[in-house]
Amino acid sequence: MSDLYTHARSAADHLLAQTKHRPKLGIILGSGLGDFANSVEDAVAVPYSEIPHFPQSTVEGHSGRMVLGTIAGVPVAVMQGRVHAYEGYRMDEVTFPARVLGLMGVQTLIVTNAAGGIRADFAPGSIVGISDHINLTGTNAALGRNEPRFAVTQGSGLRFFDMTTAYTPRLLQLAQETAQQHGWSMQTGVYIAVLGPSYETPAEIRAFRTLGADLVGMSTVHEVIVARHMGMEVLGLSLVTNAAAGVTSESIDHSEVMEHGKHAAERFSALLTAIIPKAVTEA
Repeated sequence: MSDLYTHARSAADHLLAQTKHRPKLGIILGSGLGDFANSVEDAVAVPYSEIPHFPQSTVEGHSGRMVLGTIAGVPVAVMQGRVHAYEGYRMDEVTFPARVLGLMGVQTLIVTNAAGGIRADFAPGSIVGISDHINLTGTNAALGRNEPRFAVTQGSGLRFFDMTTAYTPRLLQLAQETAQQHGWSMQTGVYIAVLGPSYETPAEIRAFRTLGADLVGMSTVHEVIVARHMGMEVLGLSLVTNAAAGVTSESIDHSEVMEHGKHAAERFSALLTAIIPKAVTEA
């Protein structure tokens, strides 16, 4: 774990040297949502390949750049793509970028993803606020020796840390209120994470529904675990790109994920741009 901290510190320092801005808020953009990074003003884009020790994404729809600058006057660090365990990465590599964001000074993290809708009323193209999650990946990002130097707020960095409000209620309420101001109602749901990369079977989806899940995907939960360990507040947003297996008779295709991301881009960008200054100033 000492090497992990040293590597994350090195990556954070490298990124901070590229910009005059000191990010207060970080955003991790999921599949099909990377175009939001174009909203960053006074932007400096650093390819992941140029950041020390940073993992490289291999998935279509994940550009692989850290974009530093401002949005609505707020200094931000925007990850244009993430890596996943199904690509062959270890869990400490999957969550390394979230660790780096925290060491850069980020105290509010917005995580986004493309998800399958388990609830029938979550139509493709819907943006859903994550109220809680179920980790069904078989592992936990906090495994291993604890490293208290990852604490970014007082009382964080503990061996055993609370996940009762993994997704900060204040931020979820802010997102819902902001959506309402833009003329639409944001639903909320529980996100269940699986390892992937295969999509789920109809039987698995029926089981997940019994467990209380509303959305299913292959990312996010471990980034949130790391963020909470470090003391960051978290807002989670899922773009529903397809009905989960068995909800309809349709098969699931990754190109569908990308297409719905494009269609939702304008509404997604407007929502995030409006949320960001309030998320920071009310923290």
